[in-house]
Amino acid sequence: MGIPRRGWRVAAGVMAAGIAVAIGLAGCSAGDDAGSDSGGAVQRDTAAEGPAAGAPGAAPNEAAPDADKAGEVGGAPVRFQVDQRSIIYTGSLTVRVKKAADVDAVAERAIATATGAGGFVGSDKRTSDGGHTQAALTLRVPADRFTAVVDQLAELGEEESRSIDTQDVTEEVVDLDARLASQQASVNRTRTLLAQAKTIAEIVSVEGELAKREAELASLQAKKRRLGDLTALSTITLMLLGPDAAIVAEEEPETGFLAGLAAGWTAFLVSMEVLLTILGALLPWTIALGVPAYLGYRLVRWLNRRRRPPAQVTTTP
Repeated sequence: MGIPRRGWRVAAGVMAAGIAVAIGLAGCSAGDDAGSDSGGAVQRDTAAEGPAAGAPGAAPNEAAPDADKAGEVGGAPVRFQVDQRSIIYTGSLTVRVKKAADVDAVAERAIATATGAGGFVGSDKRTSDGGHTQAALTLRVPADRFTAVVDQLAELGEEESRSIDTQDVTEEVVDLDARLASQQASVNRTRTLLAQAKTIAEIVSVEGELAKREAELASLQAKKRRLGDLTALSTITLMLLGPDAAIVAEEEPETGFLAGLAAGWTAFLVSMEVLLTILGALLPWTIALGVPAYLGYRLVRWLNRRRRPPAQVTTTP
């Protein structure tokens, strides 16, 4: 008895469904295995790399050095934070004191303010002339106390003027450090060559080169110390004025046609003065040497005329 056609169709459908289910289960199993392997690899890499830069457990400054190194390797300029920069601070302050007798006392208070901040006095110039008494102080204070000291000095009297200047020398310091390292390495190599020299000629040659490179190294070190001093200690120029002392204003240079004409006339007068000075210096020598020379010349010509025979007059027949 044969199986009806409809039965065959049902059996074929059941077999196809079974095959599809088997394939799906096999695929899911393979995906789970691959996911487990990849997840383990990611976990191992993360453990090897440490905590992420933004993770709570990460160190606060771990990302910044890496960024700086990446900038150096990539050729991009390194960005410095404000507190990492080398800045030279200079300031000038003019303060008027109500009483002339108090100028010296205020100057001593200013010196005490600078020394109390860890600085010292660079110069101290004072003049006593009644109400025109003045005191000019140059104070060196630590850079991190610069603003605070300027504000304290301004409170010593009536502030009349203030000028603050800054100069960023960070790039110069970085370049100087690189040159110092390179020059020090060059000196060390030259010293090694000197130790290996055998003949007198080699020793003399290497010693000369070593002296030259050591001199360059000493020059760079002096520049480094100078920059270090200027960045570590700021300069404040304090002018203390009595009640009647006048402020000496800086005159601005004049420009224009009249200013050029005046400058040209002044240069002409100076040139004429120099010329007359030179002529005055040469006149005694001209008289002392020129007059005898002229008299000798006239004497020689007179003697030549005396020795010359008289001209003979010839007559034509």
